[in-house]
Amino acid sequence: MRYFVVIPAAGSGRRFAAAVPKQYAELGSSTVIEHALAPFEADADCAGIVVAVSADDTWWPAIAARRGRLIETAPGGEQRAHSVRNALRVLADRARDDDWIMVHDAARPCFTGTDLQALKRELAAHPVGGLLAVPLADTLKRALEPGVRATHVDETVDRNGLWRATTPQVFRLGVLLRALDAALGAQRVPTDEAQAIEWSGQRPQLVAGRADNIKVTTADDLALAAAILATRQPGEGS
Repeated sequence: MRYFVVIPAAGSGRRFAAAVPKQYAELGSSTVIEHALAPFEADADCAGIVVAVSADDTWWPAIAARRGRLIETAPGGEQRAHSVRNALRVLADRARDDDWIMVHDAARPCFTGTDLQALKRELAAHPVGGLLAVPLADTLKRALEPGVRATHVDETVDRNGLWRATTPQVFRLGVLLRALDAALGAQRVPTDEAQAIEWSGQRPQLVAGRADNIKVTTADDLALAAAILATRQPGEGS
């Protein structure tokens, strides 16, 4: 399954509350984004990587210079969807309309080669594409007052059939670009690529992935990611 990778990395990570954006935080001997990139860099099926960065990003050039593979850049946008669309337009100059694109979070450092192979195996012949996700196991509560730390329970939500979306999310270049263009043209901003595909009337496939493919949002998440990576055998993870 030949594919290209898009990494939206223009976020400021305000909830991370550190001197650097979360994707550039130190994690072991490298950084969060380098762990996120590593499984793709090691995969012969990866035909190219585009990282979308903000115009005032002073951290990425040094990281790019020490990577083993050539990585292109694209201008970051106001929201994730804008960054992904910009990266797809960079790829459109040399990739085919039906080439596969894997969009992966820059702050998701615990993605493994095992899950990468599962995505390729499950989606290679799929007409639409899909995403890594994890079936929900916890009891879910809807807050009476959303957006605050201390509130009351409004109701318990049935978790049956609910999944937590992760990344990579995998779609054909043309299909994804048209879906994003249509959504943004209608002033609708999807929270992930799969939602844009859903709005276009198509149904992405859910591919069960590892629960430890976490996204670093806070300092606690960074410590958890370090613990996860420390337990892995050489070659198992990123």
